[in-house]
Amino acid sequence: MPALIPTQFRGTVTWLGVQRRPVEKLEIFGEPVAEMPLTFAGFAPEVHAGLTRPSCSRVLAQHPRGTTIRNARQLCLVSAEDLAEIAARLGMERIDPAWLGASVVIAGLPDFSFLPPSSRLQGPDGVTLVVDMENRPCQEPAVTMAKATGGQGKAFKTAARGRRGVTAWVEREGTLRPGDSLVLHVPDQRVWAHLEAARTGAAG
Repeated sequence: MPALIPTQFRGTVTWLGVQRRPVEKLEIFGEPVAEMPLTFAGFAPEVHAGLTRPSCSRVLAQHPRGTTIRNARQLCLVSAEDLAEIAARLGMERIDPAWLGASVVIAGLPDFSFLPPSSRLQGPDGVTLVVDMENRPCQEPAVTMAKATGGQGKAFKTAARGRRGVTAWVEREGTLRPGDSLVLHVPDQRVWAHLEAARTGAAG
């Protein structure tokens, strides 16, 4: 019996981008690309590509910083609708996804930043991305926006809470292009009954 269920939910790729070099002085250097050939290591020119990566602040409770771990954050996926909402909250006309170091902007999937971990997004040629987890807002996009716009976007971290998208890794190789339709597949299991207790520390 299949462990993952194809759903009726579909998203459309509206933008693709790459961050070719690391953040410097809290500034992100992203740029658009016309297509995205993906291997098991991610998108080759992307600074976050690779089968492994050094651990960061996101997983300090599990590993000392700099520990070599499996790379489950090869890509940064964001929602077109969430970007529009963040821009509205900031009083901006639009947000350039490159300012966030986004890899893929997807339209049409509701509550995007809370897609179940281990969900799959599958493209027309079979290319498959696995959702790792919610991508929490940080200060770098705010600094990048402010430099690009002459001061706008400084409150990004607050405005983007719950709308920053997800990190993902490549399960099946293929190529993404603007206009591609991505089918959402979700795990065929209920939510763990003790999740809230584990979050609050009540389990034990």
